[in-house]
Amino acid sequence: MAAADFRDRLLKGLGGDWPEPCPLNVKPRESIQKDGYRIESLYYDAEPDDPIPAMLLVPDGVTKDNPAPAVAVWHQHAGQYHLGKTEPAGLAGDPMHHTGAALAKEGYVVLCPDALCFEERRDPTKKLEGGNFERFEFLRYVVAGKCMAWKNILDMKRAIDFLVSRPEVNADAIGCYGHSMGSTHTWLVGPWEPRLKCLVGNCCLPTYQAIHREHMLHCFPNFVPGIFPDADTPDIAALIAPRPLHLNFGELDSGSPIDEVRRGLKVIQNAYAAMHAEEKFTSYIEEGSGHVLSEAMWERVKWIYGRYLKGR
Repeated sequence: MAAADFRDRLLKGLGGDWPEPCPLNVKPRESIQKDGYRIESLYYDAEPDDPIPAMLLVPDGVTKDNPAPAVAVWHQHAGQYHLGKTEPAGLAGDPMHHTGAALAKEGYVVLCPDALCFEERRDPTKKLEGGNFERFEFLRYVVAGKCMAWKNILDMKRAIDFLVSRPEVNADAIGCYGHSMGSTHTWLVGPWEPRLKCLVGNCCLPTYQAIHREHMLHCFPNFVPGIFPDADTPDIAALIAPRPLHLNFGELDSGSPIDEVRRGLKVIQNAYAAMHAEEKFTSYIEEGSGHVLSEAMWERVKWIYGRYLKGR
């Protein structure tokens, strides 16, 4: 299937065009000074009356007169619905995934928003807990002719709208990063957000082929109606070409069976090669590792951002 044809089919499966952006309606909350950066807690609107709680990490010395590159960090799933933005912001959860705080210390402005169904975006009625509310939201979008991935992409596009609006941000040097579900979010938003100059995903490229073969239950954003079997999730990631994309994997990660990952990487590589941009797509498979962010993986993340966002 030609890339243009698949793009049209993918958009239809997601649920169609996104609405015209509404005003961001930014509402600041508290500010926390940390070692080398500050955390600004705030809201901005994804849609009217749909505020997204987020944390903005701004390195010391970064101002409108001295702007910096920025990275949007999409948090993981892990069935931990009480955790969202605060984990990558370094305030809760596993220190392995305090990636937003680590990037702020590297000099990047970092935005960590809550995904739908997580942390402050859980059921406001408190009638449904955890995965039940996520299932409710997924089905609510399905009956409206959309899917949860559509909403996730809309929310991520609004995150980039917010970063572009900030005077401390170099709007020509914005990237994104995600682990696990956050990696899924990375390759989901990439085709639809050209302002992202560099994209990095860690440990998540489950193909429908693998999901069906292994009878896997994955988080809802992975499922886009109407594209399989003619296309699969690597074909979505391939639409990011020719912009820089890097993907890390653990060889033993059961959530992304490595034989299907290797097949998917070839699909993405071929798309970049067809655009004479082979050097813009890189990947790393760590032998003996599972669903983790290892030191070797993180070093590659930092190198990619240094090259494409800081021009080193």
